[in-house]
Amino acid sequence: MHQRFPFIALHAGALYACLLGLAPVGRAQGLTSSDLSKLRSVGGVALSPDGRHLAYTVAMRDEPGRPYGQLWMMDLATQKSMRFGGDKDRGGGPVWSPEGKWIAFFGRQGDKSGLMIAKPDGSEVTVLASPEGSNSPLPGTGNEVTWSPDGKQIAYISSTPDDRAKEASGDPMVITRYLYKPDAGEGMTRFNDNLRLHIFVVDLATKQPRQLTKGNTDEHSIDWSPDGKEILYLTNPEPNQDEFFNYDAFALRVADNSVRRVTATEFNEYDPLWSPDGKRILFRGTRRGLTDRETTMEDTHVWTMNSDGSDRREIGAVIDDRQSSPHWAPDGNSVYFTVQERGSNYLMRLPISGGKPEYVVKEPGFVGSFSVGKDGSVFYSYASPRDTSELYSKTGNGAPRKLTDLNAQLLAGKQIAEVESFTFISNDNKYEVEAFLTKPLGMTATSKHPLIVNIHGGPHGQNGPAFNFKNQVYAAHGWATLNVNYRGSTGYGQKFADAVFADQDGNEGQDVLYGVSAAVRRHPWIDRERLGIEGVSYGGQLTDWLITQTNEFKAAVPIAGIANLVSYNYMTYYNQYEEMEFGQFLHQGNLMDVAWERSALKHVAAAHTPTMLMHGENDNDVPIAEAEQFFIALKDVGTEAIFVRYPREGHGLSETGHNIDSIDRCIAWYEKHFPKPGAEGITNLQP
Repeated sequence: MHQRFPFIALHAGALYACLLGLAPVGRAQGLTSSDLSKLRSVGGVALSPDGRHLAYTVAMRDEPGRPYGQLWMMDLATQKSMRFGGDKDRGGGPVWSPEGKWIAFFGRQGDKSGLMIAKPDGSEVTVLASPEGSNSPLPGTGNEVTWSPDGKQIAYISSTPDDRAKEASGDPMVITRYLYKPDAGEGMTRFNDNLRLHIFVVDLATKQPRQLTKGNTDEHSIDWSPDGKEILYLTNPEPNQDEFFNYDAFALRVADNSVRRVTATEFNEYDPLWSPDGKRILFRGTRRGLTDRETTMEDTHVWTMNSDGSDRREIGAVIDDRQSSPHWAPDGNSVYFTVQERGSNYLMRLPISGGKPEYVVKEPGFVGSFSVGKDGSVFYSYASPRDTSELYSKTGNGAPRKLTDLNAQLLAGKQIAEVESFTFISNDNKYEVEAFLTKPLGMTATSKHPLIVNIHGGPHGQNGPAFNFKNQVYAAHGWATLNVNYRGSTGYGQKFADAVFADQDGNEGQDVLYGVSAAVRRHPWIDRERLGIEGVSYGGQLTDWLITQTNEFKAAVPIAGIANLVSYNYMTYYNQYEEMEFGQFLHQGNLMDVAWERSALKHVAAAHTPTMLMHGENDNDVPIAEAEQFFIALKDVGTEAIFVRYPREGHGLSETGHNIDSIDRCIAWYEKHFPKPGAEGITNLQP
């Protein structure tokens, strides 16, 4: 089974907030690299229709390979939980039947695996189907499982080969698809498997699956209508679907497989869901006419429309921030969704008739999955500043209640470093930029501490106050970490997210440097002589770039970074990313020259910072050739450089063992190049 199903693997990007390091003897007792293998976190959350049971998944990292999920069930009356299966069994993606007698999930128990159902007590486990996934890059997919309203059938997503699958895997391989590389985090192969996702239905009584859709398109994000007649889904109907990313909504009539088109737009719809009465559809959407399949500058907002696609209303327009995971309230009068805001991810409720949005959970940190009860109670996963994602509940205006404490034993006796935010004015005086500083443990009135600048990816992402394992391990080592939400980051409105447009490796890089300057001036305990810089993906790109612009950092660790915007444009699996960011193809006008001018590789002669490059061997988002080029270029310049390649990895690192190794190497690299504390002389005056 391919990685798209959650019980086998967790996405690499989610793990890069959780890395590790070694704390030296004699320092304040904090987290160490080996603690990552003990760290657990809550993933998916699903409340039973009667409100008596709560299914949730727990991400496990106790093996050196990729993390995996386990399915747990909590009896809310007693708050006691039990796991489905044994110590090494897998489970994830829980979906309740309409009457709550069964729960469907993807799992592996002993020699059984696939789409399963079980009673709430974990008994009567039955395998209904063996879905196959795809490694094709299809971000933004919604539900993979949906029950018929009568509870007698389950629709699910599985894959079959398309017309080009055989020749694309033959000897020789014949490539005809523009999108011939696999998903960013897949990490096991270098080529798209040309399997297409389709809708299947299985009857609980006969256990006989039936394929409903076919062809060389992908159908996904499914939801069964309340009247039982149709299944709502998304697909990209464009004749050049590999080049033009455009999800539209369709509805399939279950009785005869006939299809009606619900939307026909030049922008994207995501996560469509029927209202409880079946009269309207809730979805996330965009407005712009071209949206890249991987990184969209445009914030998705919450929309509603009639079931026939008419009366489209962008009800989320009242909030100028990126919105995700829309859900109907049980009464259909309001919607719940998460919103990124100034480094945090909050849970909000909004009346569909209009009106003022209301924060349901507005605690600093990150709200992930959530489920809403008929009485308005919400159950959700939440990463606080002091712990990774745990299970919480909240009723009305009451205080949140913590229902799990998965890491109590791990964190007992450990100090957790404080995270503070501050703002500064950008170099061009256009923006107020926010940064988050994780302070070191063991500070005294006279101590001086290194600072590691850790740059987030995207560029349309954000850092914030939520528990960050890597930052905490650095803190235990006596080091501070600075995360700058440079222009282009989400959570600060659309204008701010757009500010990186046509300016890659430009003013957003200056935002990072200005953030460093503000931090060292406001905190004299930061040792200017011991500054390090690192980042993943776009953060790796900015790390590459900034060491060609300044020598203020003593060591650098670019991870999965882009060094050459020209070569990258033609090697990445999502080939139109630069078109999105610069507004046209590289071959048009003088953009090829602009892209080369903004490439770190062009300016490598000015790079003198000792650099350790890290990259996944099968990264199809930022191909490893980007690191290969920069490594050789640094060597040619005479700059100290080493290159660490991780097998079985895609974009970023997924395997627990690799993550532990990565940060152990990071700490060793910085320690090698930082001068000893208290060394005489000031050589670095730039910040």
